[in-house]
Order: sequence, then C-alpha cells, then structure tokens
Amino acid sequence: MSESWVESNVALAFGVLFMVAILRGQATYWIARSITEQALRHTAPPEGWRADVHAWLQGEGLSRGRALIQRWGLVAVPLCYLTVGFQTLVLAAAGVMRLRWAWFTLVQVPGSIAWATIYTTIGFAVWRAGLAAAAGSPWGIAVVLVIVVVLIATGVTHRVKKSRPS
Repeated sequence: MSESWVESNVALAFGVLFMVAILRGQATYWIARSITEQALRHTAPPEGWRADVHAWLQGEGLSRGRALIQRWGLVAVPLCYLTVGFQTLVLAAAGVMRLRWAWFTLVQVPGSIAWATIYTTIGFAVWRAGLAAAAGSPWGIAVVLVIVVVLIATGVTHRVKKSRPS
C-alpha cells in the first residue's frame, strides 16, 4: 500500500509547508511594498490591472489589516497565520506600511511555524477525510461539483458587473 508524501516523511512535509508560508508571506509583503511605493510616485491609473491594484490598496480590507497592525503591533503578523482570509490582508498591510524587512521577517517566523504545524497535522487529516468522503460518495462528488460551479459563476458575475459602466 503506497503512503502519501506527508505520511512517509512528516519532517519533510513540515519543512516544505514552512517554506511555503515564509515565501508566500515575503512575496505578499514585497509586492504590496513595491506597488505602494510605485503608487505613491505616480498618479492613479484609469483602468486595467494597475487600477485594480490601486483600488485594492485603498480598499476596506487593507485598511482593516493596517488598523490591526497599528492596534496590536507586530504581533498581528504571526497571529494572522492562524486565520483564514485575513492573512493576506495583514501581510500586505505590513508591506504597504513599509515595516522594516528585518522585523517583519523576524515576527513572520513564529506564524509560519504555527501554520506549517497545523497543516502538517490537522489540516491534511481534515483535507484527506473530506476528499475520501467526496470520492467515495456520488453525493460528495455532486457537492464538490456544485461548489466549483458556484465559485466559477460568482467570479464571472463579479467580473461582468465590474466591467459594466456605472
């Protein structure tokens, strides 16, 4: 019976997931920081992906992430790794605020360790159980397909509404 790569080497799985967390956090930080610096130097673009990024930089989500960092300080960075959906906002807010890279990286490590630990243990067990249930049941497969269709339809609807003139 073949074992998955997670079961065969937990340390390897943890190391890979830790590096994914670090690299994702660094990429989010640096993209947000670079774009912010560029946006501060130039006027707001009227359309296209640059306009989307400019709007995101001024959006409500990023403001909430920035407020959390301002309220809780750098402890918000490692804590964001324990959330779903808020992580990117806090990491990007750190870049937008142009926090010192050394401090950002230092406080990112405990969060990355926690995230890797959760996904190495509980996360993969839950994911695997869900996939096994879905694969073994026609109803499970139907639910997964419905979720995929709803997500695609929502994305398409959002893009169509966004492209229409107001």
